[in-house]
Amino acid sequence: MSLTPADIHSELSKVSIPELGKDLISAKMLRNLKIDGGDVSFELVYGFPAKSQFDSLRKQAVAAVRARPGVENVSVTVSQEIVAHAVQRGVKPITGVKNIIAIASGKGGVGKSTTTVNLALALAAEGAKVGVLDADIYGPSIPTMLGIRGRPETKDGKSMEPLSGHGLVANSIGFLIEPGQAMVWRGPMVSQALDQLLRETNWAGLDYLLMDLPPGTGDVHLSLAQTVPITGAVIVTTPQEIATLDARKGLAMFQKVSVPVLGIIENMSLHICSNCGHQEHIFGQGGGQLMSQEYGVPLLGSLPLNISIRERADAGQPTVVDDPDGAIAGLYKGLARSVAVAVSRIAKDSSSKFPSIVVQNI
Repeated sequence: MSLTPADIHSELSKVSIPELGKDLISAKMLRNLKIDGGDVSFELVYGFPAKSQFDSLRKQAVAAVRARPGVENVSVTVSQEIVAHAVQRGVKPITGVKNIIAIASGKGGVGKSTTTVNLALALAAEGAKVGVLDADIYGPSIPTMLGIRGRPETKDGKSMEPLSGHGLVANSIGFLIEPGQAMVWRGPMVSQALDQLLRETNWAGLDYLLMDLPPGTGDVHLSLAQTVPITGAVIVTTPQEIATLDARKGLAMFQKVSVPVLGIIENMSLHICSNCGHQEHIFGQGGGQLMSQEYGVPLLGSLPLNISIRERADAGQPTVVDDPDGAIAGLYKGLARSVAVAVSRIAKDSSSKFPSIVVQNI
């Protein structure tokens, strides 16, 4: 009895994708299935960066299909395809960027920039093309954290080339001003500067651009949320009541302007003494979980208060690149995967499939 596609589908439906909570078939990852007698070949395509999972998934798929009577040889190719997802209606897309993820906090001092950099590095480690836009005009810290020095160059006199560090591309007002120079701009000037940094930078073929927003929920944030094509937002907070109060404002702002909130990251959730190992909730406990329940937004995970995170960021060697196999880097990688999976669940951008309609007087 010859093999049929239904036979192969039946076996592959037994292989689960934990990140999606689905099997290979229901996740629609199977492509180009070919059956030639007892020879079976097919492709499996992730919709989010998962380079570290390729080999494991390939082995599981081969084992599952070989269990089917009549199968002799199995050839499997695993890859990933990251597409652009839907954003707010009527917002002009950014050339060279598929998805913009806003990282916000509502309050300063919660480790938002450090989290942004390590999430970006974790996504890049999984095979994605990633950039970072330092939107904190008053306190740009991304250049220091990525260990990047210099000024953006221009090839055409109209646009800037982003600078590179640790496999990421980035742009920041910090590259354009002297160290220690105070920015005393009012809101409209800040919004204009951010728009120029975003739209006049040559972001070449990025899967994700992580935008590190300034603290607060003022006019600048509202302007960005209304004019920048944001695929989704991540809220960073500490468990402290004061921090979650401000984080709630940021979360509510994104919901009002129809930007999906991908989830909440609770930073500095637990301190472990480097000398004795004693654990202590310095900033309280459960603030992120409470926000998650209140707003119906997932808690993506928690990060510890650890001196090494700060030291590595200050030295321009963030945790994910300085200790890629360490426990804390593992936490960042898990969070980055959760963010990417949340993006993959958003409807794909179909604007390019519809022609522009121009009405002219005849």
